[in-house]
Amino acid sequence: MLKDVVVVVLEEAHPFELGVACEVFGLDRSEQGLPVYDFAVASDRPGPIRTHAGFTIDVPHGPERLASADLVISVASHRREGYPPELLLGLRQAVERGARVLSICSGAYLLGAAGLLDGRRCTTHWRHVDDLAARFPLATLEPDVLYVDEGQVVTSAGTAAGIDACLHIVRQEQGSEVARAIARRMVVAPHRDGGQAQYVERPLPEAEGDSLAGLLDWMRHHLDQEATVDRLAARAHMSPRTFARRFQQETGTTPHRWLVGQRLLQAQRMLESTDETVDAIASATGFGNAAALRHHFGKWLSTTPLAYRRTFRGPSPVD
Repeated sequence: MLKDVVVVVLEEAHPFELGVACEVFGLDRSEQGLPVYDFAVASDRPGPIRTHAGFTIDVPHGPERLASADLVISVASHRREGYPPELLLGLRQAVERGARVLSICSGAYLLGAAGLLDGRRCTTHWRHVDDLAARFPLATLEPDVLYVDEGQVVTSAGTAAGIDACLHIVRQEQGSEVARAIARRMVVAPHRDGGQAQYVERPLPEAEGDSLAGLLDWMRHHLDQEATVDRLAARAHMSPRTFARRFQQETGTTPHRWLVGQRLLQAQRMLESTDETVDAIASATGFGNAAALRHHFGKWLSTTPLAYRRTFRGPSPVD
């Protein structure tokens, strides 16, 4: 159970990445019925720590605070080497006793220095991928993902990808409803990856403009209906060619891929919260049949609907 969360900050820490961890895990949302974490900020020593933005923060704890943590978060900083041995030992001991560690952006360097990336897939900001790979050759870098979940070790790419990774951990530990509630409070997407894929290839962004906002909302509420480009273009009062181009410009993907992602999200919600069979869920979400749903689960999420249900809901009915 995730209860105790510690964020590690070092000199020249990046405030945004620190803020991400604080926002997800450090706020009391008990009035919404959401979990309250025993949240702390630690460093190699208690006292003032200068951030990359030029101001200082008062860190109350040293590395000994890691001893009780269920999750240790390493946030980005300009530091790349020469980490205090006590901090590296604390990270290793945390993993040895079953805690999870998460890096945001260049926070992966600290995990690498502790030996926690060796033999594991990982990621970091695209600007640091080559350097991180050179420093830690036993790690396998995944440069084109938002985050990588290797069980006890989770690494995320730059800046906002830390939000995705934090919400991913919340979703795994406390369920999708808690993750969605926190995301709603933060006014962010609960999972840009289109699901709980272990290796997230790319986000499915919302439209940047507003010309398709109404149509996207209609599509979300009619996932079980056939949605060809011609039909969608007619509903948007555009030619198919113009519609396809506008959709790509405003969402960053094709109508088909966007729709499949939304259908998978709805299928995941139904697998988590209902006893509907896989066939019924496939029909309700527009996939038509269980075989098609299983195909897309395997392609996008590297799992099956029943395995997903077992992971996020427990034993399932016979399908």
